[in-house]
Amino acid sequence: MPRTPSPDTSAKRRQRVQSAETGMTILKALARLGGAASLTAIAAEADESAAKVHRYLSSLASEGLVAQHPATQHYHLGPEAVRIGLAALRQCDPVRMGESALLRLRESLQVTCFIAVLGNRGPTVMRMEEPSLPVTVNIRPGSVLPLLWSASGQAFVAFADDAELRAQAEAEYAGATAEQRSVMGGPDPVGTLCQQVRTQGCAIVRDTLLAGISAIAAPVRDARGHVVAVLTALGASNGFDTRPGGKVCPALMHEAGLISAAMGYVPPAAG
Repeated sequence: MPRTPSPDTSAKRRQRVQSAETGMTILKALARLGGAASLTAIAAEADESAAKVHRYLSSLASEGLVAQHPATQHYHLGPEAVRIGLAALRQCDPVRMGESALLRLRESLQVTCFIAVLGNRGPTVMRMEEPSLPVTVNIRPGSVLPLLWSASGQAFVAFADDAELRAQAEAEYAGATAEQRSVMGGPDPVGTLCQQVRTQGCAIVRDTLLAGISAIAAPVRDARGHVVAVLTALGASNGFDTRPGGKVCPALMHEAGLISAAMGYVPPAAG
């Protein structure tokens, strides 16, 4: 029979766990402060006493997780913390990290959904999930989408804030048909579209790429805030909720936000 741990052994284990949690709290506080800060600032951010934080920082320094600048006496993330961060960054593949989001959207909304990245020819579908009764569309993994007439492309143009991509969108508009141009107007149609998409928080198209098909797309960002992928849902226009505050858009934005958070993105503070 397995031996029951003695009260002293259990107490020591709890103490070790609590110590590890406190150490992680201090490391995360240092990271939130930009990776370098004074003892006083770290203690305030971690909501612990300076004496306690100093003890833990000394232990973390002995393991190479933090280091202290000899001139300023500020603490900063050490070489072992850098190695851990680099290992985590190597795992940040938005397509792989978006697989569970696609499955949840497919099951909860019963819509076709996919994740696209920006390839050298345009937004490229990488992974796609379809419900049990899929809508027939000629979009498959490997499909390249237009910038202005697809929700995925609009999301890239509006949220990426990339001058070269904006120029490509302008060129696409210049070569568009009169019918395509009719859905966009004003002296700066691409700029107006980008502003509208950013205000909505997602890109919404109705019958502009495929007749009878509507779509919504939301951006996925990496730790630097760069748009590295777009999450898109689509369906038949007569039954697909394209309202910004409707059923699809908030769910899609929520899932895109979860992928972004897993990629290390922290949204800027409001205000």
